[in-house]
Amino acid sequence: MKKITKQTYLNWYENMLFWRKFEDKLAAVYIQQKVRGFLHLYNGQEAVLAGSLHVMEIGKDRMITAYRNHVQPIGMGVDPKKVMAELYGKSTGTSQGLGGSMHIFSKEYNFHGGHGIVGGQIPLGAGMAFGDKYFERDNVTLCFMGDGAVRQGSLHETLNLAMLWKLPVVFVVENNGYAMGTSVARTASHEEIWKLGLGYDMPCEPCDGMDPVAVAKKMDKAIKLARSGKGPSFIEMKTYRYRGHSMSDAQHYRTKEEVEEYRKIDPITQVKEVILSKKYASTKELENIDLSVKERVKECEDFAENSPYPDPSLMYNAVYEQNDYPFIKHKL
Repeated sequence: MKKITKQTYLNWYENMLFWRKFEDKLAAVYIQQKVRGFLHLYNGQEAVLAGSLHVMEIGKDRMITAYRNHVQPIGMGVDPKKVMAELYGKSTGTSQGLGGSMHIFSKEYNFHGGHGIVGGQIPLGAGMAFGDKYFERDNVTLCFMGDGAVRQGSLHETLNLAMLWKLPVVFVVENNGYAMGTSVARTASHEEIWKLGLGYDMPCEPCDGMDPVAVAKKMDKAIKLARSGKGPSFIEMKTYRYRGHSMSDAQHYRTKEEVEEYRKIDPITQVKEVILSKKYASTKELENIDLSVKERVKECEDFAENSPYPDPSLMYNAVYEQNDYPFIKHKL
C-alpha cells in the first residue's frame, strides 16, 4: 500500500474539511431555494472517500455511486465550482445544469454518477468492469452503495455474475445505519451486511468507515485483488451520517444523543488529532487551512451564483435528434 505520511494526513484534513464545508454550504443555499429538488449530504462519511482515493490509481480507476454524490467527483479531480454550478442548475455545471444533485457525471475524470434509482448503479458498476476486462484494460471500478440498496434483487444478480466472470470491481456498502429512516436491524435477520458476499464465495469484510487508514488498508487489498484478475470483493464500511437522509428528513428514527455519540469519532476530528499529536502541523497552521477551505467554498458559491442558466433549447437538444422537434406544438 502507498505509504501514509505526514502529507497524507494534511491532505486528508484539508480535503475532508473542504467536502464537509462544501456540503454545509449546499444545505444553506438549499434553504434559500437556490438549490432545488432532493439534496443528500455526505457529512460524516468522508473517511470512506479519503481512504479509497489514497489507494486508487486516479486517472485510470473508475468510481460509481448512488445519489449522495457531490464530493466524490471532486475527489476524482472534477472542479468543485462546476459541481456546485450543477446543483444550482446552471449551464457551467458538470451536465450543463440538467443533472442536478443526484446526477453528477464526469467521463473525463472517470466518475460515472450519481444515480437516483436505489441500487441502479450496482449492475452498471459491474458492466463497466466487464468492459475493462473485455478490452484488457488494467482498470478497477469502485462501486459504492448504501445499506438500503443491498436489499435490491439486482445486487444479488450482479454479485453472482461478477464472481462468475471474475470482474475487476470492488463493491462498497456505505452502511450509515439507516436506509432513509429504516435501520439495518429492521430490514434483515442479521446486521452484518458484509456476510452477503459469503453466498457467492466472494472475498468480503467489514471495515471501520470512520477511519481513513482502516479504509485505505481494506480498499488497497481489494483493489489489488481485482487488478490481479482474481475478481471482486464486497466491503461493508461502517460509517454514519450526521445530517438527515435528505434535507426533508425530520430524523424521528434516531435521537440527538445517538448523533452526538458518533460525533465523538468524527473522521475529520480523528485526522486532526493525529496531526496535532504527531506535530505534523500546529494549531495555527490548521487554522490557515480552515480559512483556505472557507475561501474555496466561497469561490464555488460565487461561481454558481454568477453563472447563467442554460438556454431552454438545451432541454430539447438533449432529448430530440431532429432539429424541428416534430412533437412540439409551439415555437421555442
